[in-house]
Amino acid sequence: MGVFAHPDDESLLAGGVLAQHAAAGASTAVVTATWAADSARAAELTAASHVLGAGKPRMLGYADARNPSSAPGQARLVDAPLDEAVGQVVYHLREFRPDVVVTHDALGQLTGHPDHRRTHQITLLAVEAAGLLHLYPDAGPPWQPRALYAATHPDSGIGELGPLLTGVGKSLLSVPDTYVTTVVDITPWAATKWRAISAHQGETARERSLPGILARLSEESRHKIIGIEYFIRLTLGPVPGDPRRLTA
Repeated sequence: MGVFAHPDDESLLAGGVLAQHAAAGASTAVVTATWAADSARAAELTAASHVLGAGKPRMLGYADARNPSSAPGQARLVDAPLDEAVGQVVYHLREFRPDVVVTHDALGQLTGHPDHRRTHQITLLAVEAAGLLHLYPDAGPPWQPRALYAATHPDSGIGELGPLLTGVGKSLLSVPDTYVTTVVDITPWAATKWRAISAHQGETARERSLPGILARLSEESRHKIIGIEYFIRLTLGPVPGDPRRLTA
């Protein structure tokens, strides 16, 4: 299950692994924190999810921090009560019962969007809470995912994407290479990933958005950029070490 801030994050950050797992017969799903279910971006998310084999979108319905009209009358994700937002994600985790969860990294990806960072925080809390019987009892029977991954970009993995983003005034927030635990070559699913990204037509039409930047590239350059996905595995459950003391 992916838990991401905006429609298109699922395709950009984990579209390859979602398509890979779906092709292998695994059930996949995506929770999206912002935008209203009756918005144009929600319809695009539905189309992208279909391409990736991720089923019907699960939308929390909060407003984008930079676009309050994305969910009229609803709180922005960054303003919403933390306990409320965590409880919503716990419900979806317990209902879908995923073995693996993927979300944003602590930096909020390359651009540091506040919704990305908030979704990272919410997901970390929700994954832990989902397995605890006495937390959110109304959200269903406890379920503990086996692994939690944060989609990220290492310093050495920015490559051609760097000048493209800085060229439109965007930031580049990457992590040290040593933080990255998992590097997935999704080249066999790059075309599927691009079809999912392209389903977000409102974003591909924008000059400064990443989908719009990618849309203006050649297929070769585009697939080179999107063909590798990087992740940080965040520890869940028992780890090796001395059970009688705290160890590094």
